Amino acid sequence: MTTTFLLERLDTPLGQMLLACDEQGKLRIIDWFDYEGRMRLLVKRQYPGQPVELRETRSLSPASLAMQAYFEGELDALDDLEVVTGGTEFQRTVWAALRTIPRGQTISYLELAERIGRPTAVRAVGLANGANPVSIVVPCHRVIGSGIKGALVGYGGGLERKRWLLEHEHAIARTPAVQPALQAALPGF
Repeated sequence: MTTTFLLERLDTPLGQMLLACDEQGKLRIIDWFDYEGRMRLLVKRQYPGQPVELRETRSLSPASLAMQAYFEGELDALDDLEVVTGGTEFQRTVWAALRTIPRGQTISYLELAERIGRPTAVRAVGLANGANPVSIVVPCHRVIGSGIKGALVGYGGGLERKRWLLEHEHAIARTPAVQPALQAALPGF
């Protein structure tokens, strides 16, 4: 039996976002237009042996409306969104821990590994973070490197988007270079 996710394309300050919910309205996927191929591959990996159809829709889901509110400055608009993911038990544990990082704060991969009781699993935590299918709502952008204080590393949507999200949430100071860098990285932005 095929599972259907309804795929929406949402214009944001960071470019077009791809957002998919299941037929019950639960959020399953968030990614960016320039990573659509990767998104489709992640869906296959997270739901092995289960055919998933991504059906385009123009209807706005509650998740899409919440995302719009978030980008308009209502930073708590994503707090109560119901998310359902595939993935392994370990990945889901990491993703659940990500949702406990408060807006306006960042932690390191090591801190995240410690939070889930696996302090030696920093690499595995990083890989799970990178496989997060619902970025922003499950805020993987709030995880930063520990080597250089405040180092922005490892965001699947690109480091300029990560920087913008952290600035939007007041986790880091605004930098005037972000907008031109986004325009250069994302033609038509």
